[in-house]
Amino acid sequence: MDFLRPARWEEALAAKAEHPAAVPIAGGTDVMVEINFDQRRPAQLLDLNRVTELHEWETGEEDVALGACVPYARIIENLRRELPGLALAAHTVGSPQIRNRGSVGGNLGAASPAGDSHPPLLTAGAEIEAESVRGSRRIPVEEFFTGVKRNVLADDELIKRVHIKKAGGPQQFSKIGTRNAMVIAVCGFSVALHPERREVRAAVGSAAPTPFRASAAEDFLNAAMADEGLWESGKALPPSVARRFAELCSGACNPIDDVRGSAAYRRHAVGVMARRTLGWVWDSYRGSGAGGAGTDEGGARCA
Repeated sequence: MDFLRPARWEEALAAKAEHPAAVPIAGGTDVMVEINFDQRRPAQLLDLNRVTELHEWETGEEDVALGACVPYARIIENLRRELPGLALAAHTVGSPQIRNRGSVGGNLGAASPAGDSHPPLLTAGAEIEAESVRGSRRIPVEEFFTGVKRNVLADDELIKRVHIKKAGGPQQFSKIGTRNAMVIAVCGFSVALHPERREVRAAVGSAAPTPFRASAAEDFLNAAMADEGLWESGKALPPSVARRFAELCSGACNPIDDVRGSAAYRRHAVGVMARRTLGWVWDSYRGSGAGGAGTDEGGARCA
């Protein structure tokens, strides 16, 4: 097995063009496990950790350009205000050692249905910047995943950055595992409020072949909130609306039975997480005084 270690981005692209089967390593937290268990034996490994620009981020007016190798620990420390949903998800990733190595770029490259960063990227609105010696392109995150551990990247492409919309309202992330820490998600759920366009987004992880947005649930909730004038009034969500939203999220799942949980359990758990996280973000929105609601009508609640 050859170990390729470019120092500059242009060298990395050239190496990937010359060795299309080379497996990129950002943090290596997924790839090295597969190699250690002999689940993968690539001819080349392409270590990207010496490429300085992949470890940097830039906060713009509307979004954050996150380098592919920025570790979860730095997202938690530096970007919790701009990207609260992603920061919450980062808190649940592995151990402190893993959070200091693992990255969103690596998570996307692995394309696991259980990737913790994927649901928050879907609800926040993200684009993946991929590049090769042929040029670059930006891929909406909804179009990135094609199957279990598969994505749309061409053989000669590498992820350079992830462009993520800055939060315009409360965001939440919830995850269920077989233990309290250092665990692959049995299922995960993210919800984000976008008050500027009167929209709620919801996304599910580890309950289908790919992470996905619960579009039918979103459509129902957005219509119900508009009909009730909830954005303007800041009133409590009717229990029937929250219940139906949860049912639609659960119904959108297409899970499997495996050692971590049954399909039936995953569907049920997604419904519970959907109802709870929706309550948390809406309480936070109301507690902020948005829509005319005062803080005495409900304080912010965080996971």
